[in-house]
Amino acid sequence: MSTSELHYRACILCEAMCGLEVEHAGGEVVGIRGDTANHFSKGHICPKGNALQDLHADPERIRRPLKRNAQGEFEPVDWDVALDDIADRLVAIQHAHGRDAVGFYTGNPSAHHLGAGLALFPLLAALGTRNRYGATSQDQLPHSLAALKLFGHFALFPVPDIDRTDLFLCLGGNPLASNGSVMSAPGFRHRVRDLQARGGRFVVVDPRRTESANVADEHLFIRPGSDAWLLLAMLSVIFAEGLEDLGSARSYVDGLGELQAHVAAFTPEDATARTGIAADDIRRLAREFATTPRAVAYGRVGLCTQEFGGLSAYLVYVLNIVTGKLDREGGVMFTTPAVDPLPLAHAIGWGGTFDTFRSRVSGLPEFAGELPSTVLAEEMETPGEGQLRALLVHAGNPVLSAPNGPRIERALPGLELMVCFDFYLTETTRHADYILPPTGPLESPEYDLVLNVVTVRDVAHFSPALFDKPEGARYDWEALVGLTTRLLARGPGGRRARAAGRFYGALYERLGATGMLDLALRTGPYGQPAAAVALLDKALGRTGPTRAAWGLLTRSLGRSPLARFTAPPVTPLPDSVPRTGLTLDVLKAHPHGLDLGPLQPRLPARLFTPDKRVPLVHDLYTADLERLRAVPPADGLVLIGRRHLRSNNSWMHNSRRLVKGRSRCTLMIHPEDASARGLADGDTATVASRSGAIDVPVEVTDDLMPGVVSIPHGWGHHREGTGWTTAEAHAGVSVNDITDDRFIDRMSGTSALNGVPVEVRSKPAAVGAVAAAHAVPAVAGE
Repeated sequence: MSTSELHYRACILCEAMCGLEVEHAGGEVVGIRGDTANHFSKGHICPKGNALQDLHADPERIRRPLKRNAQGEFEPVDWDVALDDIADRLVAIQHAHGRDAVGFYTGNPSAHHLGAGLALFPLLAALGTRNRYGATSQDQLPHSLAALKLFGHFALFPVPDIDRTDLFLCLGGNPLASNGSVMSAPGFRHRVRDLQARGGRFVVVDPRRTESANVADEHLFIRPGSDAWLLLAMLSVIFAEGLEDLGSARSYVDGLGELQAHVAAFTPEDATARTGIAADDIRRLAREFATTPRAVAYGRVGLCTQEFGGLSAYLVYVLNIVTGKLDREGGVMFTTPAVDPLPLAHAIGWGGTFDTFRSRVSGLPEFAGELPSTVLAEEMETPGEGQLRALLVHAGNPVLSAPNGPRIERALPGLELMVCFDFYLTETTRHADYILPPTGPLESPEYDLVLNVVTVRDVAHFSPALFDKPEGARYDWEALVGLTTRLLARGPGGRRARAAGRFYGALYERLGATGMLDLALRTGPYGQPAAAVALLDKALGRTGPTRAAWGLLTRSLGRSPLARFTAPPVTPLPDSVPRTGLTLDVLKAHPHGLDLGPLQPRLPARLFTPDKRVPLVHDLYTADLERLRAVPPADGLVLIGRRHLRSNNSWMHNSRRLVKGRSRCTLMIHPEDASARGLADGDTATVASRSGAIDVPVEVTDDLMPGVVSIPHGWGHHREGTGWTTAEAHAGVSVNDITDDRFIDRMSGTSALNGVPVEVRSKPAAVGAVAAAHAVPAVAGE
């Protein structure tokens, strides 16, 4: 029997990036444990980390490219044959119908992979389409929009400094289940315990008594969709009682007096009628937050994905700013990541846009070049100039994850071409013409380019591949770069595009993803530009067909520290970084991760606004105050989602260890609401919205406030033609079969997945009038 060895890496299955110790022998994983030597997670691990073993060994994971044949069945195909055909067909479709005839959907896992982080944007640029979609509009878009408007960049997120705060106010988030979201905080339970041990308080505001609420010092139930009312009332109290104090931000924040005038009329009594929270509790909470020097307000998915998610996320940031918590220890601060993508993105025009164009059918605004996912189906369905005729999907399952998934499901077969980058035959990829599988997460080198922007402490962790790439497999970046270079060579860009394609292909051929990472580290805030020049000279030289391009790049690196592209250098460097600067070799020498220290004040230098100032007031948000007043509260039951520690993305449901035990796909309902409908624990109920109806087992619990029901997302594995046995055996139902693609945050375009009006009846009873009027036909083949 082979002697086992230990391998250390960071988990890529959620935002926490926990350090893992992987025991392996003879090419097989023996076990996975938390890495106790990891500076960031300190041995914490959740069940998802152990499931990497299942994912690696899953016999149902696709390992070779698949093409749908004339009989409608999938068969293996050579990589280059597939990429050539895909590129030819995409170019032909765009030539015949325009660039926007091709669409792209990016799923949540795309943000967790080094290869995708490096290679997705060049592919999108090569396609040149406005029909871009993704998980953003079903998740953090409101935070991104607020960051753009206040701080000048859509990814410049203020991160809660939880390890030094004395009051953590959590609205619509469940970090004990997520380990943080737009706040990477592994071992959140331990961080809360430390907060409480130093005399601090953890306060949760949520329609459900979540796992986080169960360990909180105080939990306040709130009516779904009413967070903006609570935040406005708190601001009104703070201004009325003279508790506002910008602190060190007073020198670069504008509009305090104008903001006060806008919020003055939103009283706690008004908020009580909307939120269900007593006016005295609102006043007490506002005073406690304002007078606690080290306090932080944090809002997440429940706050974002609602009818007023854009306004609510903005108000969370404003509450922190007005009370002096911005860029302050124990408040909200900004990271200085080892690879800082923000300055480069800003310099080349990817710092974020909003409403520069609108969707063809419904006229909803773009954000950061993406349209809301709620319009994906109608853009495929609606004939005319600009109709979506081809779709590429990267690591996404919109049939289960997007609102009104059945409508998307019905539209997909009408496409002329569908290509999916995925390693499972899912509810979405079963409609594809091609499925292009990346290597598995233990077969790929990884570094999280995106999520290190939102860590509660500056860290860096490189994960080398544990297993060699199987013969015939390709890394995700190899497939993406291969398609990009083919599009540039075949497309309408002419000689310049072809030259760019050759340069881009040669760059990746000679450096690969890890070489590109090394280059990014050397030009980052902890690196040395001279080291980047040395890397290029060693790896690329100055000869060959790209000689002029290499020379220009290396001369630029040598002439300046890339001031346009990198964050301000950190002075002094942390003790963990050598004087010669951070490189990939340095990270490799720290298998448990590199601790770069606690968050430090970075404003106003870190701002991307033209004048390095923070404008508090924007017409976009003040106009939404009128809409807030005009929209009446929902009458009857409303639906919210929920997160479980064992479930994040739909493909995790093919891991037995993550789906074992009691079913978690249930309808949670308060005892009063269940009794009024003749429902008991374990019954089956019909839940209906104007988009459709589903049957789901009932779980009666007082963890929900009356008038609210809850169903988790990501389930619904009952469709025919998928390829995951375990998931099908624990199918559940998809809550997005009844979420409404017409129920959105009209201001930001975000999907309103929480606060959806529904009817609930016992299954034998007739479906209610709402569902009957808007029933969704079954998909062919089901």
